[in-house]
Amino acid sequence: MSKDLSKLAGIDDVLHDPETAHLMINLNKVLSRNDIPGIEIQTEELSDGVSIKMVVKEGAIIKKPVHLCLGITHTQAVQRILMDIIVEDGAKIDIFSHCIFPYGGDIKHIMNATAKIGRGANYSYIERHIHSPKGGIFIDTKTKVSLGEGARYKSDFELLRGRVGEINLDYEAECDARSVVEMTTKISGSGDDIIKTRETAYLVGEHSTGVLNSRIAVKDEARAEVYNKLVARAAYARGHVDCKEIVQGRGSAQAIPIVEVAHPKAHITHEAAIGSVDTKQLETLMARGLSEEEAVDLIVSGLLGA
Repeated sequence: MSKDLSKLAGIDDVLHDPETAHLMINLNKVLSRNDIPGIEIQTEELSDGVSIKMVVKEGAIIKKPVHLCLGITHTQAVQRILMDIIVEDGAKIDIFSHCIFPYGGDIKHIMNATAKIGRGANYSYIERHIHSPKGGIFIDTKTKVSLGEGARYKSDFELLRGRVGEINLDYEAECDARSVVEMTTKISGSGDDIIKTRETAYLVGEHSTGVLNSRIAVKDEARAEVYNKLVARAAYARGHVDCKEIVQGRGSAQAIPIVEVAHPKAHITHEAAIGSVDTKQLETLMARGLSEEEAVDLIVSGLLGA
């Protein structure tokens, strides 16, 4: 089963690299791990999941991305992940999280995560989901992040392979002075998939910056609800909300961008666009020999960065 997860995630080589930290979990079992200097990882197997605490030591620069592989190779199961990340002052780490649910059925993946990023620290979390084409998967993820002065946080969530099923994403960040947060979500839904995303950032420190990006595509009878909120409460805080959604067939999408400025020297902008595939782009691609279906797929792939 571990080979199924690593092969789908494309990390077979990573598991054999002694200089790359990794943690592989199937349901509630830790199958494989590798620790390296600068990071402390504690795990506890629960009845229905795993608790993970990771500390990146002060000033530690983790040169190679840390790989997490969280999956379920059952057709009926509940996996609960409790994750606590602490990136101490001046440290830097990139985490690649591979979430693999290849067999569908009746699968529930529930994650509650917190991250505390110290002064001048840098933390990126890239999450890639691979789901069964049969559906039957429920994802519920809640993440709260606090950024110290001059810290940087980047999250990138992508679900482009397999059926979504039903997904609820809720990310929230609070930014101190001169800190930067960037959140990006890319999801493609089909069939009767349900997509609900919520991204919120509070710019409470002077010169803090926030960017929220959502790229969602739905077709057939899939539904999407996208909620982005950016609040600037300090002088020279800057932010932008950008939401783009493509709707095909009987799909439906709703975008709710909220921007709030509570200081006269702060500035936030927003842009939201929902609609079908651009007709001019479609005609141009079809004139070059693509079928309508191929042209639509290419345009959607471009939107999602696939």
